[in-house]
Amino acid sequence: MATGVVKWLFLIGLTVWLGGMLFFSVVVAPLLFRTLPVAQAGMAVGAIFPWYYTVGYVCEGLVVATSVVLAVVTRGSRRWVGVAVVAAATLGATLYAGLAIQPRAAALRPGLHAPDVSPAVRMEFDRLHRSAVQLNGAVLLGGLGISVLAAGALRP
Repeated sequence: MATGVVKWLFLIGLTVWLGGMLFFSVVVAPLLFRTLPVAQAGMAVGAIFPWYYTVGYVCEGLVVATSVVLAVVTRGSRRWVGVAVVAAATLGATLYAGLAIQPRAAALRPGLHAPDVSPAVRMEFDRLHRSAVQLNGAVLLGGLGISVLAAGALRP
């Protein structure tokens, strides 16, 4: 019974995390940049990011914790150990993106559309944005990998 609750919490964390990432990356951000001027879309996305990353921290933390519990309960099942390792790596990447990259990009964002923006500011923002996109892609792939690994382990 207790293992069932842990598996349910794992699934809730994984579902909210991946669903939120996919919805934001595939629907929200592209829609904002298609319908609003670039500066306004950037401000809107920037306002969403703190919540986006917080949801990631909480849900990925839940996935890490529950997969560790399930690895222990299953006496080191390779699947659950693998899920725990990948989940810990994705959480680390999300923490880095949200706590190191995002604040630096947010600080640069207001000056991006100023007429006198320096090329160095634009280059730094572009570099940070590229890093964030790459990390987001890696985290998404990790989450999808977790779903594949866990699918076999969640059978009754």
